[in-house]
Amino acid sequence: MGYADIVVAGIPFDGGVSYRPGSRFGPNHIREASRLLRPYNPALAVAPFERKQVADAGDIAVNPFDIREAIETIQAGAYDLTSSGGRLVTLGGDHTISLPLLRAAAARHGPIALLHFDAHLDTWDTYFGAEYTHGTPFRRAVEEGILDTEALSHVGTRGPLYGKKDLDDDRRFGFGIVTSADVYRQGVDEIVAKLRGRIADRPLYISIDVDVMDPAYAPGTGTPEAGGISSRELLEIIRGFAGLNVIGADVVEVAPAYDHAEITGIAASHLAYDLVSIMSLVPHRTTD
Repeated sequence: MGYADIVVAGIPFDGGVSYRPGSRFGPNHIREASRLLRPYNPALAVAPFERKQVADAGDIAVNPFDIREAIETIQAGAYDLTSSGGRLVTLGGDHTISLPLLRAAAARHGPIALLHFDAHLDTWDTYFGAEYTHGTPFRRAVEEGILDTEALSHVGTRGPLYGKKDLDDDRRFGFGIVTSADVYRQGVDEIVAKLRGRIADRPLYISIDVDVMDPAYAPGTGTPEAGGISSRELLEIIRGFAGLNVIGADVVEVAPAYDHAEITGIAASHLAYDLVSIMSLVPHRTTD
């Protein structure tokens, strides 16, 4: 494709899920829910489509039967879509896709900072002996040296774990944790200030699993957990990163079959819109 400052792409893959499948239909569902979005974003005082060239590149076609091949295809596709220096917003798909997206981003920028919005840690070692699943991408990314371990944060985590070792391992990898209860007790502004201080001026990747939101705001997802943050809180936190060097982002785990009244799709489309808006505010073009 020709040059675009910001590229939007879908990845209809859910071969890495451990519970409810269906997020392979997420990209089109998010696009459908985006039809009511308008060109001016008053929350960030920007008209992103006037400020930057934004293009929807369609979907990256992946093998639904072979996770390793799918990962290789996603990495190559993401690298190609950013070959002219553009930034990439990806619509998933399950969280497995974040690993190849991070690989492609790190190939251009070196080790990158990560903000991971999720009810879950996604730093487990294996599921049933499988290394590549939607619960393991960030452990693999740390092991591969593609993340800046001085600037890694989970936001919105909650719910039961397999054991305390999950937290011990996660801390050893370098992650800081902001739970959904922290957001409730400390408030959006304090959380944003802490996260911005941790990120500083590093190249930043933002990964949003929609299950970071409470099922009241995102019922259409594969592994819902009670006690999550609201869509309002999540959008305000994301908007708080305006001015940072956001080089890539994804919105994943939208499963339309469980999404009555497009509640999750609407939230996801607004999140993608705000990510595009934040990227449009970055003054310089990212190059190799």
